[in-house]
Amino acid sequence: MNEKQLAAEKSVEFIKDGMIVGLGTGSTVNFMLKKLSEQIKKGLKIKAVATSQLTYQLASALGIEVMDTELVNRIDLTIDGADEVDPNLNGIKGGGAALLYEKIIAGNSTTNIWIVDSSKLVNKLGKFPLPVEVVPYGSNFLFSKFEKMKFNPSFRKFEGKNFITDGGHFIIDLNLKIINDSVGLEKELKKYAGVVEVGLFTGIADIVIAGKGDKVEIFKK
Repeated sequence: MNEKQLAAEKSVEFIKDGMIVGLGTGSTVNFMLKKLSEQIKKGLKIKAVATSQLTYQLASALGIEVMDTELVNRIDLTIDGADEVDPNLNGIKGGGAALLYEKIIAGNSTTNIWIVDSSKLVNKLGKFPLPVEVVPYGSNFLFSKFEKMKFNPSFRKFEGKNFITDGGHFIIDLNLKIINDSVGLEKELKKYAGVVEVGLFTGIADIVIAGKGDKVEIFKK
């Protein structure tokens, strides 16, 4: 069993009967969904909301009841992946292009668990490109601004065209190498008209479950 699968399967132990569970997006979450599906077949009763169309489709196919987010008035627990996590449990997310919906769900969850393999644990954020979700209109102006700020921007592409998120936006990835002030950088980027969301998730994760070799390590806020 690989590190992602170990972390993912461990996280399912935190899901209890009657919970409304937020389902993140990405390859590690997919392992969690399969394990959750097994537990539901054994009698676990939960409802869920999804952070992306991909997650919705996979969860539904596995027999997990996924509700429309508009019909939910609480989320007890959200389990999601992360692209990088620092020692303060701040992270970069959005490699799977679902950062906006992931942040909406996380921000309305009582508890947030991130599941990662050991390669995602870093001393400082920034090696992984920072996703910035932007409205298409005027995105070239934002791109130029980021170039002038020496943020080394690049539009995320799919089949030669700008990738379009579930929300109908573009993603500009910033290749920063190192982020010294994640809270300050998020505030700075959000000042610019056209920026919808930033893939910096600070103060959000309550628990991080990391696969390390053949064991799991649990970090708490």
